[in-house]
Amino acid sequence: MEFTFRTDVGKVRAHNEDSGGVFKNDIGILAVVADGMGGHRAGDVASAMTTDFLRSTWENVPEISSVVEAEKWLVSQFELLNEQLYSHADEHEECRGMGTTLVVALCTEEFISIAHIGDSRAYVFNEFGFHLKTSDHSLVQELVRNGQISQEEAEHHPRRNVLLRALGTEREIKIDVTTLQVEEEQSILLCSDGLTNKITNDELKSHLEDEDKLSSKAEKLINLANERGGEDNITVALIHYTSGSDRGMKQ
Repeated sequence: MEFTFRTDVGKVRAHNEDSGGVFKNDIGILAVVADGMGGHRAGDVASAMTTDFLRSTWENVPEISSVVEAEKWLVSQFELLNEQLYSHADEHEECRGMGTTLVVALCTEEFISIAHIGDSRAYVFNEFGFHLKTSDHSLVQELVRNGQISQEEAEHHPRRNVLLRALGTEREIKIDVTTLQVEEEQSILLCSDGLTNKITNDELKSHLEDEDKLSSKAEKLINLANERGGEDNITVALIHYTSGSDRGMKQ
């Protein structure tokens, strides 16, 4: 596996409320993208706490050898994180109302388990095409599901950033988890909405098809989002499964 992670403050925001990273151990790698919410109410604290927690727990995770174990571990980490964030906000006045979106990919040599809450996304690109593997927990996506607006209308809806679910804002949370089989020459893209609000799915696919190094692909995606306004923070994590003869982990 090859991987890279990039985050950028963008062209308008004073500071970066996105956080994340790609962390490896003997099991595989854990890719994390968290988009903090709350602005002056410490969205950056929420996303940083989330990344630090997951980095630490991944370093010390017991053996994960099955899809069931991977999905169970992801759900338990999200629940523990939610409890920590909610308690921190309750105990610190300056953090009241903080929260974060979160998308995580647990990548082994056999399978990829993806968990998320909010509107940070996970995409998969392989010989079968380019596909969004998460569904935004947002107001406009709910309107799409109910048939009230089209997907095209959702992309430009004035309330497209209104979230229905996030980490740390409620005592109880609902997490979506899915698992994919590993394919050769397969790429996983995790990103915050600072990227997807500026770049279409077709454009994302086109950049992943390029022969560039992963780091160059990530940088080009961020540069394009910035060229189109960069009103939000922009974060990209890319993981690529190479052919069998090239297997291994490198950055």
